[in-house]
Amino acid sequence: MTIQSTQTTLPFTTAQINAVQAHIKKTWKTLTRSHEHLLQSAKDAKLEHKPGNPWIVYISPRENCPNVQSILERSLSPDEMQQLEIRTLPTEVEAIGEGEHGLLYLPGPYVVPGGRFNEMYGWDSYFILLGLLRDQEWDLAQSQVDQLLYQMQNYGTILNSNRTYMLSRSQPPVLSMMVLALFQHTKDQAWLCSAVPLLEQFYYYWVVPPHLNPATGLSRYYAFGEGPAPEVLFSERDEEGRSHYDRVKEYYKTFDIEDYNVNLYYKRDKDELTSLFYKGDRTMRESGFDITNRFGPFSIDILHYAPVCLNSLLYQTEQDLAQINDILGNEQLAKQWRDRADNRRDQIDRCLWDEQKGLYLDYHLQSGDRRPYEFATTFYPLWMGLASESQAQRVVENLSLFEAPGGIFTSTHVTGNQWDAPFGWAPLTLIAVQGLHRYGYHTEGDRIAQKFLAMVFKEFERHGNLVEKYDVERCSANVSDEICFGYSSNEVGFGWTNGVVLELLASLTHPQKM
Repeated sequence: MTIQSTQTTLPFTTAQINAVQAHIKKTWKTLTRSHEHLLQSAKDAKLEHKPGNPWIVYISPRENCPNVQSILERSLSPDEMQQLEIRTLPTEVEAIGEGEHGLLYLPGPYVVPGGRFNEMYGWDSYFILLGLLRDQEWDLAQSQVDQLLYQMQNYGTILNSNRTYMLSRSQPPVLSMMVLALFQHTKDQAWLCSAVPLLEQFYYYWVVPPHLNPATGLSRYYAFGEGPAPEVLFSERDEEGRSHYDRVKEYYKTFDIEDYNVNLYYKRDKDELTSLFYKGDRTMRESGFDITNRFGPFSIDILHYAPVCLNSLLYQTEQDLAQINDILGNEQLAKQWRDRADNRRDQIDRCLWDEQKGLYLDYHLQSGDRRPYEFATTFYPLWMGLASESQAQRVVENLSLFEAPGGIFTSTHVTGNQWDAPFGWAPLTLIAVQGLHRYGYHTEGDRIAQKFLAMVFKEFERHGNLVEKYDVERCSANVSDEICFGYSSNEVGFGWTNGVVLELLASLTHPQKM
């Protein structure tokens, strides 16, 4: 049996759809973490842990730590509590020494991505939320957003994830989109009003130095931590026991690099990576795209770029805050936010749009050049509606650069990194599809959605799960042998793939074309 969209017969059956939807529905429960799962949440496969030592959970200093501990004692068994150590988070993050990293407490349930990612992630949560809303998991959807607002109140920003070693970096700003998506269901204006100061706080995290580049008015990613990322040192090792950083040094010794001045990042005479390298490495992880050669090998030069993705999301944040103020009856404030969005769109046009190539490209802040590295973030301005009709048409004319048998390539370059070809990821596929639909390219959008879903369903039948990423050239979930840098595993779960599958299915079977 096949089902029909408005345009064509879909390349998968109702039975396949039903099987995957049932799996996703069940998976939300296995990916949910709450007080009763605290010991499970506290365990972190990405850090070395000595057997017999307790797992550390840090409570915000704004909380009443004894009160939280008593709540936890009612949710956990005495044996489980013995395996945990509850601490108040120090005001200086640097005071957390090696071997003392731990989970950051969140008061309500939340969904984790899955696999080695056993904590709440910033931008994953947006795509997870879309799935929860599609699956009518209303309470869990509400809690997912509330935990991010709690992070703003108690930890200062939306964190890369709720671990202490992530306190120094955020992730792509999707909070306003989440708040509005949830509000469309709840219509709770009091809650919406209470979220506004936190949305503004997160916005200003990105639009003041060091994230702001004053000369352009555009923002960049910038992580605050120093030195090697703790989770990378332990967990991102190859079969020979070499860390990711060991493999990077070997690469620098072996290859000539013209993308950037390697001397900034690697001291050949000492065979050492510099402090600026580690700053760039942490910042690359803040971008969510870890790892790609988008900003030169290992994206280490990311500090020197205004990226398409970040500035498109900040444009959307400005538009969202305008819409929220409209809802709340603050017309003058709404106009101020729209003016900011208009200014950012002008700067994006000036700096990030490449008329000759017909693509949005990242902008080097020092040279004033756009980096000629085709990346699927070129669809972000279509997704957010900031492209003109002619710009959208030019991007669509270049669709063949990215379109693959299984959806959308992350980039046009094969580098051995998981965020480059031949790999494809659910979020970038959804962004491309929704961007195409937004500008009326429904045939193209539906075609890519069908390709991605057909691949996911085929691999689900083969392996029985949904995974983090796919080889969209071979339409396969078997990717580990092709990944040379970072971590090579393909994690199962998988939160954002779940959400994107449900969203793409809804676009095909109940199309709401713009």
